[in-house]
Amino acid sequence: MSNKSDIPDTDEQGVKTKLDYDLKTRKGELAIKVICLGDSAVGKSKLLERFLVDSYKHQQLSTFALTLYRHRTSVDNNPVLVDFWDTAGQERFQTLHASYYYQAHAAVLVFDGTRKVTYKNLANWYQELRQHRPQIPTLCAVNKIDENKDIGGKSFAFPEKNDLPLYYVSASAGTNVVKLFQDAIKAAYDYKLNPTDLADQIMEELQLEDGEEECIAKEDTEVEPSIEASTKSTAADDDVAAATAAAAL
Repeated sequence: MSNKSDIPDTDEQGVKTKLDYDLKTRKGELAIKVICLGDSAVGKSKLLERFLVDSYKHQQLSTFALTLYRHRTSVDNNPVLVDFWDTAGQERFQTLHASYYYQAHAAVLVFDGTRKVTYKNLANWYQELRQHRPQIPTLCAVNKIDENKDIGGKSFAFPEKNDLPLYYVSASAGTNVVKLFQDAIKAAYDYKLNPTDLADQIMEELQLEDGEEECIAKEDTEVEPSIEASTKSTAADDDVAAATAAAAL
């Protein structure tokens, strides 16, 4: 197991590994957190690795018993840093620590198309999710459709009942994997900008106020030299006027 000392404080671009997702990164990126949920061995990690291919460098965060996959992209021409949180085996206890859900902007629920029990357990994961994050957008994915050809296009009561979009995916074949996570990123981005949860709305407003205060402070700083220059100019003009009057006498 990785030791806490093995975890770098920053990524390769100098951004902190552990972020406050209510704030932008030091590079001005919008920070987004997407969490993955589902039973052990349904393929959550494999799906993420398939999506990110060779561009990812995951970090094992032993403090939270999870694996972090960091991804940089652009949404609506805005730079976005996305942290995908994976359970790293913690899901075998059928429950996750509250810190796993904290500040999440979207969730991806995954079940295995070859194991019926993983589908039945979706209700438990969804219930726990809503206890911590009652409003965030949630996507549902059935994985390993390449191993069960009969499941493709089949309707499932759980996502329909909870109004969750369903994706038929295969980590090994790559089927619909990109679409799943691109849609998750866009859903998280939209929620980040327009949260429906009261606590998230308050944090978003506080962040906007902080940004406005920074702009005002910057403007004040820029105005002060102009005032000082104006004062110096006035004093110089007075000296010239006095000298001219003395010469006239």
